[in-house]
Amino acid sequence: MPLLSDRIQTLSPSLTLSISALARNLKADGKDVLSFSAGEPDFGTPQRIREEAIKAIQEGFTQYTAVEGTPELLKAISKKLKRDNGLEYEPTNIIVSNGAKQSLFNLLQATLNVGDEVIIPAPYWVTYPELVKYAGATIVIVETDEFSGFKMGAKALKDAITPKTKMVILTSPSNPTGAVYSKKELEAIAEVLKGTQIIVASDEMYEKLIYGVTFTSTASISEDMYNRTITINGLSKSVAMTGWRMGYLATPNKKLIKAMNTLQGQSTSNINSITQKASIPALDGEVDEEIEQMRRAFEGRMIEAVKLFNEIDGISVLKPDGAFYLFVNIKDITHDDMAFCTELLEKTGVAVVPGIGFGANGYFRFSFATDIITIREGIRRIEKFVNIKRGKANLSLS
Repeated sequence: MPLLSDRIQTLSPSLTLSISALARNLKADGKDVLSFSAGEPDFGTPQRIREEAIKAIQEGFTQYTAVEGTPELLKAISKKLKRDNGLEYEPTNIIVSNGAKQSLFNLLQATLNVGDEVIIPAPYWVTYPELVKYAGATIVIVETDEFSGFKMGAKALKDAITPKTKMVILTSPSNPTGAVYSKKELEAIAEVLKGTQIIVASDEMYEKLIYGVTFTSTASISEDMYNRTITINGLSKSVAMTGWRMGYLATPNKKLIKAMNTLQGQSTSNINSITQKASIPALDGEVDEEIEQMRRAFEGRMIEAVKLFNEIDGISVLKPDGAFYLFVNIKDITHDDMAFCTELLEKTGVAVVPGIGFGANGYFRFSFATDIITIREGIRRIEKFVNIKRGKANLSLS
């Protein structure tokens, strides 16, 4: 009898986490490594949040809480969703989990059966297809490209729908491309879904990190979209709280909330009690000024990085509208982005993530969530490497 279940053997390790770990190990061994692989802000968590965590510890707030989160935290999320997104959710329609990744895991496990189909636009966050497979459902990929702004149009969605379609996963702003769906684009998607029973999982983790566009929550488009949409968000990216593990999910469907509450209660129970206390100032708008400072810093880095990349022969990149990634096109050099990124790391010490991990060959993801000096040096090394690959420079990478 085999040790491992068939189900667990369907999962592949996270490529982004694997490359980040490899970069850390090389750096620990004394290698000169510049890592642009992690999806993590380089800023510290705002002081006000840290103070609230210390206060919670000093006051002994260290016991179990309700599985779904404290009433105080759920109320803060409810108020945030109304204030920022125009969405009305009662606290009883919200559940807090160990990051948005667990929110998504809970949702897929609670809704999907073998034979159900889930539509995922590509490029996609690496975790989406893995969790769909783990739930036993079937992945239906809808390809996008630069011409569509890496966004799935209404026609492409309509063409992908079958009688087995159970869910569509939308991400705005996108990891890895930074694409942001406009209100008009979401309205067109809503029109396609009208009259169906298809669920929309809307991942809005990067909503506060946008550049020159307006963010629209999927559930705010119409009453029909509100009723079919599960809104997933958290504090990891916009508030620099990756290690705190705070994600949340909201839906008007109380039956679904109850099912996910049961699942989480039998797996992890509540999230860290200290994190729950510390999250409230972030949700109440007390650190909005710090969030805006981070957003402006990311925007400045992005503008310069886009310019520098587009000056390299054989490389091109679209300006992202959100998040803190560039999805860099290297198709003029190679379609084997895994080999390209492996050699790049080995020969130059620059770590980026191959596009194949996001469902798109001929690209790599470059995180600009690091200081501008490091970004400039990383792109300089990439340019030198590309010139060597194209026969335009000597073999020295110094």
